[in-house]
Amino acid sequence: MIYLDNAATTLYKPQAVYDAVMHAMKNYGNSGRGYGETSLETSRCIFEARKCLAEFFGGDNTSGLIFTSNATEALNTVIHGLFNEGDTVITTNLEHNSVLRPLYYAGERGVKTEIVSCSDNGFFDADDIEDMITKATKAIICTHASNLTGNVVDIKKIGEIAKNHNLLFIVDASQTAGVLPINVRDMNIDILCFTGHKSLMGPQGTGGFYIRNGIDIRPLKSGGTGIKSFLRQQPEELPELLEAGTLNSHGIAGLLAAVKEINTVGIEKIYNKENRLMQIFYSGISSVKGVKVYGDFRQDKVRCPIVSLNIGTADSSEISMLLEDEFGIVTRAGIHCAPLMHEYFGTKTQGMVRFSFSYYNTEEEVMAAADAVKEIARKVVEI
Repeated sequence: MIYLDNAATTLYKPQAVYDAVMHAMKNYGNSGRGYGETSLETSRCIFEARKCLAEFFGGDNTSGLIFTSNATEALNTVIHGLFNEGDTVITTNLEHNSVLRPLYYAGERGVKTEIVSCSDNGFFDADDIEDMITKATKAIICTHASNLTGNVVDIKKIGEIAKNHNLLFIVDASQTAGVLPINVRDMNIDILCFTGHKSLMGPQGTGGFYIRNGIDIRPLKSGGTGIKSFLRQQPEELPELLEAGTLNSHGIAGLLAAVKEINTVGIEKIYNKENRLMQIFYSGISSVKGVKVYGDFRQDKVRCPIVSLNIGTADSSEISMLLEDEFGIVTRAGIHCAPLMHEYFGTKTQGMVRFSFSYYNTEEEVMAAADAVKEIARKVVEI
């Protein structure tokens, strides 16, 4: 099997991740719920992971690193906990449904959403965001990179716009955390949402968000925290305010090991290899008759290791099935939870086939995938 669906989840992890999860499963108790060594060891691991991730993202507020089960829960917590009737939020049509659907639900209670449209092969102009700002605007929510095209957004520029207008800036780093450097202070990011199972190379069921000091968010969930149990509401302190119930300590242990491995290898080295693999694949298929590729692949562009394509008018699901059944290549077909981007590209019916690469893929795998696309294209175009 050649696994090229890493934008959905990285299948292959550092060995240290497997070891950490197994150790946690055998030895960890419930953090904050006792004084035994199993509970204390769990608490120490979670605190170390919280500190490590906050520093990884350039933050200085360890208590503001909140763990969730994934980026979807992180974005839901933030969106439902921040906005009220009369607020306006600006976002883009690059967004994943994890941003769009919570905003649509928020619209039912009077929160207005303005959507900036992209142009120029999937990019949008940051100045268009600034033109939309009104007195009612409270925040800008933006993905760091499209999960469909791999195009990377200039979030530093948008962060400056948000800061100049005294707006909250919320970034969805699901595709970039672990492959591109992120510094919340330098980029003026108020809240950074991330997931653990993609480029951070951690287990599924892990993720969270980093929040700077001074931002108040209503909890999405309430329940046990291990402290102040006679309160009827959640304790006001972070992280307990936003973390109800038993945390996924086994997954967090794996995520901590993954981030340590990324720090050891170096994020620049990881990016360079993934980018090289992507460019090899793109060079191999971009001029093939019948193949259409989406996104900007100019060499001067920083981008995520994603190539989405179609072959003729064939349904993307059919192409993806052929790739797996005949060549053993795993990809992702369909809409990729990015409906507005498919509306923009005119692929609502056809979808796209997405190839996404990992540090653990090889050049041989990538060249085999390019050859498979060429062979399928010859058959499709002939038909």
